[in-house]
Parts: sequence; C-alpha cells; structure tokens
Amino acid sequence: MRLPLMKPDTLTEEQKPLYADMRAGIEKNFKGFATIDGDGALLGPWNPWLHEPQFGGPIWELTKALSFSTSLPKPVREIAILVTGAHFHSAYEIYAHVIAAEQRGLADDTLATIVAGQRPGDLPRDQAIAYDIASALVNGGVLPALSYKQAVEAFGQHGAAELIYLVGLYCMVSVTLNGFDVPVPEAERR
Repeated sequence: MRLPLMKPDTLTEEQKPLYADMRAGIEKNFKGFATIDGDGALLGPWNPWLHEPQFGGPIWELTKALSFSTSLPKPVREIAILVTGAHFHSAYEIYAHVIAAEQRGLADDTLATIVAGQRPGDLPRDQAIAYDIASALVNGGVLPALSYKQAVEAFGQHGAAELIYLVGLYCMVSVTLNGFDVPVPEAERR
C-alpha cells in the first residue's frame, strides 16, 4: 500500500471531522468485511480519502448519498458494484462487495461468474439490467438507448440515474484503490 494507515491520534484538524463522519458511517452501514483496523485506522478507500480531505470529503459525501438512502434493491446495487470492481481488478472492492452480495442473498456461483468478468445466464431481470448497464459503462462509450430504456422501465427515471451514478462512483473507488495499491486486509486473505 502506498499510503500509511492513519491512526486517529495522528490526524490534522482538517482530517478529524472527516474521520469522525466516515467512521460513524462505516460502522453503521458497511458490515461484514474489514473496514477499521485495531488501532482505529480506516481501511479500503477511506484511508486515501482521509489523506487528502479536500478530495476525500466530497467523495465521501457522494458515497453517503449513493449508499445510505437508496432506491435500488440491494442485490441490484451489488451486481453493478461487482461488475465495476471486476472490470478494474480492484482487489479490496471485490473482497468487500462479494461479502456484501452474499449478505444480500446472491449465490456464490453468480458472484464467481461476475468476478471472472462474465454475465451469469440466470440473473433475474432487474439484476441482468444492472449487469448490462454497469458493463456498458465501464467498457466505454455512450450507454445504448435500449439499455437505458430498460433501466428506466425497471427502476424509474430516478433509479436509472442512481444506477449510472453508482457505477461512476465505484469507478472512482476502484481507481482510488488501484492507484494507492490498497490491498485486501492480510487477515482476510483466503
């Protein structure tokens, strides 16, 4: 990892409120995977964001907006996030969201297929739409009109927008994790 973990007692005055807000949000909403180490340092993308609060603060605000009060079904969200993480080969993102997807009832075979970069053949329609939207967006170019239309029909205009923004956010998360070489926590490697 390219950035040292930041222990709470080493934070600047600018970092302290961001740390407190991120820690509270993480503890309440991101469960089942390693997010905070024994010294209170934030893991995953939160550590790089904390290093640069002028960038990390706005990204955290977007993360909260797209994570805590959402309209999309949780399995749909996890499919889109995993497609994005798999595209970028982002180890921590895949690690965390495989666990989150399992908690939301997605089958291991489905998750393994997505992480391998392939579309499972037996996805329910809403999850298949999420897969297709995320796949089209991470592979570049304009989202096909038919895919957009299906997303609006399945999730409404607001839900389709949320899905697009979610993929964009997790592109940024993946780039953050890869750019700073954030690993899966050692204790969690299998």
